[in-house]
Amino acid sequence: MYTIISGTNRLGSHTEKVAKEYQRILKNKNIDANIFSLKGLDVLHRSDELIKVEADILIPTDKFIFIIPEYNGSYPGVLKSMIDNSDTRKVWNYKKALLTGVATGRAGNLRGMDHLSDTLHFMKMNVFYNKLPISIIDKVMDKEGQLNDETSLAVNKQIDEFLDY
Repeated sequence: MYTIISGTNRLGSHTEKVAKEYQRILKNKNIDANIFSLKGLDVLHRSDELIKVEADILIPTDKFIFIIPEYNGSYPGVLKSMIDNSDTRKVWNYKKALLTGVATGRAGNLRGMDHLSDTLHFMKMNVFYNKLPISIIDKVMDKEGQLNDETSLAVNKQIDEFLDY
């Protein structure tokens, strides 16, 4: 099972649009993938809601795709809280992860992807080598959520490689 994690709880974010684009591309490759959004989810403690999400979505997932926006040179605290309050062994250990950074700046959240990679490695996850930084997201994605040709090619290549991983 594939799950795309939209790594923020911010309303109207580019991150959610990118997650939907990944889902669309995967669907075109005959792969069903859930989108797991952090919007409205109580992750500040081990809530009943988080436990249900674990059982229904996170534990059954074999391959995760993290779409992570840049927050102050790293990844969002809400994502870190969700990870910290989950059952690490059941949810994350020995599973595979693909990382895509999203930023309006020029680096595409490279540091945030490195920080998240370190966290995921600590939890014994296998992080795929092709971490894709999507820079100037407000310029490479249109209002309908479609990526420009160059970015779309890079995403497709990344996904194709991850499917074989």
